[in-house]
Amino acid sequence: MSLAVCGRLNPVRALAVGPNLVSHQLCSAVFVAGFDPDSYYREAIAPSLGVFQSMVSYHIDRDKREVTATLAGAFKSRAVYRGVEGCLVAQGAVPEPAGALPPSAPAVLPSIAGPDVVAPTDLALAVALDRAFSEPGVGGPRRTKAVVIVHEGRVVAERYAAGYGVDTPILGWSTTKSVTNALVGVLVREGKISITGPAPVAAWSDPKDPHHAISIDSMLRMTSGLEFGQSLTQNWATAFDPTAQMVFATPNMAAVAERAPMTSVPGATWRYSNGNTMILSRIVRDHVGGDAASVLSFARRELFDPLGMTHSTLEFDAVGSPLGATHMWASARDWARFGLLYVDDGVAGGKRILPAGWADYSAQLTPGSESFGYGAGFWTNRGDHAAVRPPYRRPDMPADSFMAYGSLGQYIVIVPSARLVIVRMGISRMPGEDIEGISRLTADSLAAFSGAMRP
Repeated sequence: MSLAVCGRLNPVRALAVGPNLVSHQLCSAVFVAGFDPDSYYREAIAPSLGVFQSMVSYHIDRDKREVTATLAGAFKSRAVYRGVEGCLVAQGAVPEPAGALPPSAPAVLPSIAGPDVVAPTDLALAVALDRAFSEPGVGGPRRTKAVVIVHEGRVVAERYAAGYGVDTPILGWSTTKSVTNALVGVLVREGKISITGPAPVAAWSDPKDPHHAISIDSMLRMTSGLEFGQSLTQNWATAFDPTAQMVFATPNMAAVAERAPMTSVPGATWRYSNGNTMILSRIVRDHVGGDAASVLSFARRELFDPLGMTHSTLEFDAVGSPLGATHMWASARDWARFGLLYVDDGVAGGKRILPAGWADYSAQLTPGSESFGYGAGFWTNRGDHAAVRPPYRRPDMPADSFMAYGSLGQYIVIVPSARLVIVRMGISRMPGEDIEGISRLTADSLAAFSGAMRP
């Protein structure tokens, strides 16, 4: 992309996207998840850099717990590990990390499995896992890293790639948007915010400002009307996209997003943008205490602890807003526990966490998104399947299903009618990020329970 077409976007920030992405992702991969940096770089990061791969170098400092990355020997980035807050790219002064948090409370969600990997006892489920981990040859790689199938609240089958296990945190990318949906839902249940009416954003408080009409609902549904890039694809080639610059080259992310101009009235146009979710993330921060420590305490008390999500790390920007659009690491089982909350309409172990009806609200198709099938923080099949266009088509998923979906093939499929949650995590470079694979895995799992395995 030429500088001539980047308009008001900052070319310096665009050039910072690559090294910042490398330093941040490697820092988290090494110090949050415990991965080998070179292997993770080759599989998860380098392909996104395209022709610039040979221009990027990195260094892991395990003593300081930080990673530096350099582009062409000139553009340098440093990411630092901050304990419970994960990693942060240093852009100016690095704030003090959150201190010790209160001890975790016992889970209210019943245990979904024992400590060992649950091998399927059903041959059909074993075949389904074989298919999910198979490499297609042409059109690949698939690189499935973890699959967890939960039926009636228990893991009935799971499998992990080499280097991964039941406790390994995995980056969810945009599945994190669904976690933000839950945090917003908790605040709605507590009566602290409303999804209707003007969103509580100070910069939009003037009724004469067209931004004033933006609601929390319209941001959850990606219909805010903000002109702030396209987040359906993100790599080095999209470095001039404002959402890429926000995520990888801006210390105060929501502040950038809230200044975006409007191209339509709220509700009129569907545009998938990380900016919407980052503004929601700051709203969450502001309503629970105003800093990262408050957000972590809130998220643990109201969501992670009740669900037993003990291997989850939510990351933050430099002003303490959670990276609620893109950056939560969690084990595949923890992602499955999160999905179970939506199977049971926001109730876990008899405790109501989300408002009654919140799951159906989240899965309701957003007008204008028919070609993609989007709800409110989740992707949904509750619409005309034929209207969803490739590569987002998922015809083998039931009509009531919906899912959290993140880059490189992160999926949490929720099928309330079958009491089923399927988690698939990986580093897929297949067309549609292996949407056909997760659609088939869902159909295979359902067929196994009915005793009629699909050919």
